[in-house]
Amino acid sequence: MDKTLVLLAAGMGSRYGGLKQLDQLGPGGETLMDYSVFDAIRGGFNKVVFIIRRDIEDEFKRVIGSRYSNIIDVDYAFQDLKDLPNGFVPPADRTKPWGTAHALYAARHAVKTPFAVLNADDFYGRDSFAQLGKYLDKRAPQGGLYGSMCGFKVANTLSENGTVSRGICQTLDGNLASVVEHTKIVRNEASQVIESIQEDGSVIALADDTLVSMNIWGFSPEIFAEIEKLLIGFLAARGTELKSEFYIPSVADTLIKSGAMQVKMLTTASSWFGVTYREDREKTVEALRKLAQSGEYPEKLF
Repeated sequence: MDKTLVLLAAGMGSRYGGLKQLDQLGPGGETLMDYSVFDAIRGGFNKVVFIIRRDIEDEFKRVIGSRYSNIIDVDYAFQDLKDLPNGFVPPADRTKPWGTAHALYAARHAVKTPFAVLNADDFYGRDSFAQLGKYLDKRAPQGGLYGSMCGFKVANTLSENGTVSRGICQTLDGNLASVVEHTKIVRNEASQVIESIQEDGSVIALADDTLVSMNIWGFSPEIFAEIEKLLIGFLAARGTELKSEFYIPSVADTLIKSGAMQVKMLTTASSWFGVTYREDREKTVEALRKLAQSGEYPEKLF
């Protein structure tokens, strides 16, 4: 069955700085995106759509897109502040992108199959793509609107160099029930307990196996019509704000709570890693080197 990989690659990375998606970290000069494409191909995906900005198009196609032209069908979508449903225009002073759900909305013309959507600057591991691919293959013949999400154990998603923001997942009967964003999660050096630091300074202890969202989702293409409806509502309520954002988890949460969509909760024992802070780079390079040494990945992916 045809399946599409959609990579959210338009962001600049507010804490890391620069086009971190283009940072070559693997032993063969690979970016983290290269690993996602490689693992998606192993999981049966046969098209990739990169969501980028027009101003990075040339560099992106030269450094990234050219690697895959003979391996997988490649397409591009462009996140643009002005790409809004009829009747809406962005505020004149707005420069901030509209968020991940708006970025996904930009791919509505390029994606016609069941698909996975994920951050371009994260490493998710082979198992995540295998699970998503398997679920989409199984669920697609039934048709209709559906979703899935691959959850990670919070202990496998931390940075040694600072706090991280993670969505804590609640499940019901094997489906995602809710995702609540916790913006400051860190392992306490003294107690070794993972803690979520609240705005008032209080602390919530988290078990190591607490499931969190790392923004790796699977959907049917019917999601685009729902995104447009919700985007219209979002713009009507908050479209005049200069920093309001429209996120994929909020789309999923709204559709779950209304009963319009079930989101199958998949879980992986894979370790996530990425470059949240500049200091994470060395550890990421070392982790990728070890994965190549162990034979899980070739020394050079493409």
